[in-house]
Amino acid sequence: MRQIILFFATGAGTGYIPWFPGSAGTLLAIPLSLGLNRIAGVSLPLALLTLAAFLGLATWLCREAEAILQEKDCRRIVIDEVAGFLLANLFAPAEFKPVALAFILFRIFDIIKVFPAGRAEKIRGGLGVILDDLIVGLYALMIVRLLLFWGAI
Repeated sequence: MRQIILFFATGAGTGYIPWFPGSAGTLLAIPLSLGLNRIAGVSLPLALLTLAAFLGLATWLCREAEAILQEKDCRRIVIDEVAGFLLANLFAPAEFKPVALAFILFRIFDIIKVFPAGRAEKIRGGLGVILDDLIVGLYALMIVRLLLFWGAI
């Protein structure tokens, strides 16, 4: 069971990439987010239910992986980046510019820990691991959606 938890928590092993594991995990999230957006085009309730289920599973995986690795918010755990990017790219068209912008904004906001993401990291357990990524994902989502609305991208 430990190997299965670590496999998913590390984004199929992308968390073990020595340089920029968070970015590698976020890259893994791109096809998943496009799939989620495709579901949203057919059924918004199903897409939101799928996202909620994924977030619940990711929170549990973060908690369990932290216990296995015995390290708080270990860099190898990247399922939180996947979850955050699913939110950042939610409802975006499957086009290069919006997806690339969501990726760049998400990574920048995650690295600099835009308020209140830094505070959210202090929460213990799986929720603390994932919440900062959901916050920065929400910021990226709002900016991308506004730019799409204004026709800027």
